[in-house]
Amino acid sequence: MSRLWIQDPLAIFAEGATRGVVIEGHQIAELIATGQKPLQPVDAIFDASDHVVLPGLINTHHHFYQTLTRALAPALGKELFDWLKALYPVWAGLDPELLAVATELALTELLLSGCTTTSDHHYLYPPGLEQALDIQVRVASHIGMRVTLTRGSMDLSQKDGGLPPDSVVQDAQTILADCERVVNTYHQSDPGAMVQVALAPCSPFSVSDPLMRESAALASRLGVRLHTHLGETRDENDYCLARLGMRPLDYLEECGWLGSHTWLAHGIHFTDDEIKRLGQAGTAVTHCPHSNMTLASGLCPTCALQNAGSPVGLGVDGSASNDASNAIEEVRAALMLQRLREGAGAFDHIDALRLATQGSAKCLGRDDIGTLESGKQADLALFKLDELRHSGYHDPLAALVLCGASRADRVMIGGEWKVIDARASHIDETDLIHRHSNAAQVLRTRAGLSA
Repeated sequence: MSRLWIQDPLAIFAEGATRGVVIEGHQIAELIATGQKPLQPVDAIFDASDHVVLPGLINTHHHFYQTLTRALAPALGKELFDWLKALYPVWAGLDPELLAVATELALTELLLSGCTTTSDHHYLYPPGLEQALDIQVRVASHIGMRVTLTRGSMDLSQKDGGLPPDSVVQDAQTILADCERVVNTYHQSDPGAMVQVALAPCSPFSVSDPLMRESAALASRLGVRLHTHLGETRDENDYCLARLGMRPLDYLEECGWLGSHTWLAHGIHFTDDEIKRLGQAGTAVTHCPHSNMTLASGLCPTCALQNAGSPVGLGVDGSASNDASNAIEEVRAALMLQRLREGAGAFDHIDALRLATQGSAKCLGRDDIGTLESGKQADLALFKLDELRHSGYHDPLAALVLCGASRADRVMIGGEWKVIDARASHIDETDLIHRHSNAAQVLRTRAGLSA
């Protein structure tokens, strides 16, 4: 296998690698410390003296389909429940072609922002979209990104006291049968896996008690992880108390979900005791800064969760609540929000980068990505600091986050360059924008919205 030395980076987010890293095949072979050279000859050298080198960023919560409903007028200025009620009738018009282009755009945007692995939570299944996860696997293969695709689900519609319309939910047996199908068909468990599958009932206000319990049992039998929204809003707490007679975390534990096999999206409205219980169980949480700000949901207690023992990662969340799918911009937002919550000295740029790398890898249950270490997968994101916003910087790693970065100059996945000179050669961005914009218009038209 050829050996590539990514040599003498401007800065690198790794210990003992000031002179860079050596890539051999799909993996990192060596970290080169100050004053050292590779132990074995290399076949090629990439001069990284203009680049800040990071482990590939990992996004642990998203809804790809929502790229089609960015800045949608009927949903503006609403908090979660009213926002969902405004958008569900629009999303009910999704079909396979629309989902495919929405997924393609989301993955492309993530890739160009330095993201090498992403999760997606797809839970809408209107008639004709029964093969949603299959569609996403095909698109991810074309883009070349690692994915954890969650087979989401909802079986409580408005007639059952839930929020979604009848047309986008399925019955529990249909859901569970398809969960088993997609895990058996697509889930890869070996190191270096490109596709993994998790089970992800949407939320306590759209999923029945039997489905929550049976999903947990099925995930345990199949050896895959569990994911859901939890603790996002006070309305959710009120709903669970009124409908279930208990708070969301108590309900989660009753259904057999509380453990290290689960990661939760948002995790904002937990009591001190609940944070302690989450930590003791090793349950992970995804912090979604931009989404939480847009919907005014609140601030995730990231530091308290970490101190209690919960891994915390980062998620861009859906592009209808974030209105972007940019991983490195989410790092900056996390830094600012957590400083607002904890104080300027309690959370820095290194903490924010750890959320998007090591923390996110733990959310997805992966130990082969998330850090630059010998034997880990060769997933890297390289950024230049050559824009006006960076001019005059002192600390390169701090400048990357504090001054703001938006687009990676180079991205490597499994030892292969996917982005070079801030472009992915296998993706025609102009054509993709055209197709995606047309698809968004089709979806709006189906919902009876004017241009």
